[in-house]
Amino acid sequence: MAAQIIKTPSAPKPLAKKKRSTKPRLISSKLAYKGKVFSVFTDTVEEPGGNINVRDVIRHNGSVVILAVDESKNLNDPEIIFERQYRHAAGQFLIELPAGRVEPKEATLAAAKRELIEETGYRAKRWTLLTKYFASPGFLGEWMQIYLARDIRDGAATPEPDENIEVFRLPLSEALALIAANKIHDGKTLIGLMLYEACRKGGGC
Repeated sequence: MAAQIIKTPSAPKPLAKKKRSTKPRLISSKLAYKGKVFSVFTDTVEEPGGNINVRDVIRHNGSVVILAVDESKNLNDPEIIFERQYRHAAGQFLIELPAGRVEPKEATLAAAKRELIEETGYRAKRWTLLTKYFASPGFLGEWMQIYLARDIRDGAATPEPDENIEVFRLPLSEALALIAANKIHDGKTLIGLMLYEACRKGGGC
């Protein structure tokens, strides 16, 4: 009697894993609100990793921040140009560096020069880009570029009709003391001053 050969069933092949996307993909975008300064979109997006999420995003054209410095009186403790104005969203007066939004098709350096003149009257001969950052990227698309402006001279300010700005100067040491005392609460101003101080200590400014 011939021996019977019993075939063992082969193990099932593992299912091929779906390749995870490493790039985001915008599926749809709906305008929810359009204002004078920004727009709000409701986006459906496939994010890296493959998850599909719905995100409400504020779209803004971007802003410039100006850290204007007067080194003529004291190179070791230069004076900084500040503004004090009431911010309705924060519900209080804030100490800030001059700043403003970039107009469509406007170069950022041109915007920085324009905003410094409009808000403070000051002009500067030397300009250096310190950094570009996103203020709150969880829902806000606005980026901000901080410029260091040196060799400044004063002039007449031409603020917007809705701007009520007090312009004043403080030595860098006093501004850093206000930060340490928790008296400066504006994010762009904190970033600009701390970057400038670090740059000075590192010999780059």
